[in-house]
Amino acid sequence: MLNRHVLVLNQNFEPLSVCSVKRAIIMVYLNRAEVIESLDGYKIHSVSLNLPVPSVVRLGVYVKVPVKRIMLTRKNIIKRDGYRCQYCGKKVSQMTVDHVIPKNLGGRDIWENLVAACPECNNRKGQRTPEQAGLSLIRKPRRPNHITFIQQFIGVNDIRWKQYLFMD
Repeated sequence: MLNRHVLVLNQNFEPLSVCSVKRAIIMVYLNRAEVIESLDGYKIHSVSLNLPVPSVVRLGVYVKVPVKRIMLTRKNIIKRDGYRCQYCGKKVSQMTVDHVIPKNLGGRDIWENLVAACPECNNRKGQRTPEQAGLSLIRKPRRPNHITFIQQFIGVNDIRWKQYLFMD
């Protein structure tokens, strides 16, 4: 129970991060955060304290956070694309990462030029653009933002999070 995920909001209700129930309870106990949403029917008991198990907490003080950048990695590209080939839509166990505009044609290693692809589509495309290979992208690749990272990469563990992650 103490290792479950808790959504942490800034004072203005902006999603900041995810932490464990244990960390959230410590923040609440130290009056650094308040419980906004809790798990129904679950409580943490101690000799002097009786707290609901938090699902969403809000910080008591506004924290200025620099713009968070998500690391450009093979794993994050495949997660962003939902473990699906962006050319044919298949889910396969061995996914590759493809440059939409190949490096030999000036393509760069950026979020907007990299997509998940099954080995068959990647080999079919080769060192050509999708148009030259007769392929089309299911979805245009783009850089995920911080909230998208929480929504897709960490996953929404609790329906109570949806309104704070703009999923309603």
